[in-house]
Amino acid sequence: MHPAEHHPSRRMLLNVTGTMVAAGLTAGCTSDSGQAGRPAPAAASAPTPVAPTGRHQAGITFPQPAQGNLLAVVADLGADVAPGPLLAELGRAISRLTAGTDPRLLGLEPGDLTVTVGVGPRLVRTVGASLPGAADLPRFSRERIAPRARGGDLLIQICAGDAVLLSVVAAALLDQAGDRIDERWRQSARRGANVPLGNGFTAPRNSLGFIDGIVGPHTKAEQGRDLWLADPSAVAGGTLAVVRRMELDLPRFAALTVAEQEAVFGRRRGSGVPLSGGAVASGPQLGAKTPDGRYLVPVDAHVRRSNPSVVGVGHMLRRSYNTDEPVPGLLFISFQNDLRTFTATLTHMDTSDALLEFTTTTASATFLILPGFDRQRPLGSQLFG
Repeated sequence: MHPAEHHPSRRMLLNVTGTMVAAGLTAGCTSDSGQAGRPAPAAASAPTPVAPTGRHQAGITFPQPAQGNLLAVVADLGADVAPGPLLAELGRAISRLTAGTDPRLLGLEPGDLTVTVGVGPRLVRTVGASLPGAADLPRFSRERIAPRARGGDLLIQICAGDAVLLSVVAAALLDQAGDRIDERWRQSARRGANVPLGNGFTAPRNSLGFIDGIVGPHTKAEQGRDLWLADPSAVAGGTLAVVRRMELDLPRFAALTVAEQEAVFGRRRGSGVPLSGGAVASGPQLGAKTPDGRYLVPVDAHVRRSNPSVVGVGHMLRRSYNTDEPVPGLLFISFQNDLRTFTATLTHMDTSDALLEFTTTTASATFLILPGFDRQRPLGSQLFG
């Protein structure tokens, strides 16, 4: 294993984690942690464990709502490494980690931990050039991407309510892979507090203050249509992911008035309601105009330029996570069963989407998220035997 530049070694990660665990064990155990005659605060209920096995991998549509913390690790496989045995090993390690039986957890409780694994286009093409996931992402405007931050063979997405778990689980999985993989880049990120959408689903606010991920394939019927791959059998139950890390020009966006910010998105900042009116979960009425003939949703508003009915594609399941380093920004992840859903949408946005003026993409990749697995069907076995 050859870590990416500027990342701590595996031993350093374990040492830091041990210090954090020790600090957590001593916090709240001092003599002044409670007062005589007064009950201690009730402990927060433990998160519900998430089974890693099934038709689909965990960490996409379940748990719902998604956990608050994420770490994405992108790596390459060695030229002579067979993907099948490695993926099967990773699947078994994921089962142990999520069950809490892997000693590399260092005694931490896994809680709602999920690990989602995808493979990049190069590996997919070794099986079939026409398979979903075999195509690379094209290049778009407003990108400033170093060579090692574009593409990749392997995505490991780690999500948990407990942020301490992220680096510990990553260290365990990278240890499992050993020198068979070479890390390209990683990004930790978090989601804001969830806001009810009124349809039984929730979505968080992003760093720009707006509710993110309102539109998407939320119902099982919508997910069957736009999210999950149905064929061929080698990929059935999987999906396609696009991962993009973006810097945000927060000072320039904050200098706008609230009305100007809302015009950028096409929704009210506080409620998420479209500027054309209606409920937060309803689609914008793109033809609605003011008495003097102006569109209520501006022609360059994000909700208009990215609208599936305008672009002529399906819906993406979008997840945006807020980042602090290397600079404030977003880690954008979308899941869809047709890569064109993303590429056509961003191409349409590229021509005149007001939101893009405040973003610069610094990492970009696409992956086939492998179908689910279990004891009889190891991770990756449908594709790589």
